[in-house]
Amino acid sequence: MLKQRTLKSLIRACGVGLHSGVKVTMTLRPAAPNTGIVFRRIDLEQPVDLPASALLVGDTRMCSCLEVDSAQGKVRVGTIEHLMSAFAGLGIDNAWVDLDAPEVPILDGSASPFVFLVQSAGIEEQPVAKKFIRVREPIEVRDGDKWARFDPYDGYRLAFSIVFNHPAIDRSGQNVTIDFAENSYVREVARARTFGFMQEVEWLRENGLAQGGGLENAVVLDEYRVLNADGLRYGDEFVKHKVLDAIGDLYLLGHPLLASFTAHKSGHALNNMLARALLANRPAWEFVSFDDAAAAPAGVTRWLAQPA
Repeated sequence: MLKQRTLKSLIRACGVGLHSGVKVTMTLRPAAPNTGIVFRRIDLEQPVDLPASALLVGDTRMCSCLEVDSAQGKVRVGTIEHLMSAFAGLGIDNAWVDLDAPEVPILDGSASPFVFLVQSAGIEEQPVAKKFIRVREPIEVRDGDKWARFDPYDGYRLAFSIVFNHPAIDRSGQNVTIDFAENSYVREVARARTFGFMQEVEWLRENGLAQGGGLENAVVLDEYRVLNADGLRYGDEFVKHKVLDAIGDLYLLGHPLLASFTAHKSGHALNNMLARALLANRPAWEFVSFDDAAAAPAGVTRWLAQPA
């Protein structure tokens, strides 16, 4: 049986919020089977839980942000996508994420520190079948020249293309395909950092964004080049980070996917739109589990055999 997974022990990390600039302490804790991923704001008078759900995503400006109404007013948790990406990449089904601020810490701007935290805490299988969402029919959403699409696929594959008229990005790959049957999330995706442009910083900060951003947690470009002294981690780091984000955004469906995801110039808003469109079209998908691991798609068993 392909089993659900949680953490073996709790683990903590401290950092700053990318957009808020506020110091935050995060604790990852084991959770019971069928809990899912649940964020908990413990800094409030009464702690508030925010389940990781595509239907609870509100603000998608430069991140994915969960929002719920409570007796204490609207409660938010922002910049969840990198942690969700790490959970998806390592096959973690159930976990609590305690936060003492309204944003997940950005750490180095990639999913790699979260992968390290999960691996350090340990991964524990649970005696309950892992439940997948299998896409049965194509689903597509569009916004001008941007689009994102699901197609049936016996595994999990993501293909992404970006278009940036910038010398540093033009020289790197603007198209990438990651198939979990062939590619290692940990080695080939997790280290890709978020990126931004110096000329946008003033506007972002005036709008309450990127208050905690800098060269230590993002790839920053001026009009001509990458400003980070250590350069890029991958030749195609920009488009790989878009894949990393998409993996996290789509894991807000609540279960791992069996599907092909293809996108052009998509971002958090369009990723969420696609997830919602899938959930709204019930005939287009089904839940599946594998009592016999040998019956699962090869890509799934290789994916869950990570972290190689």
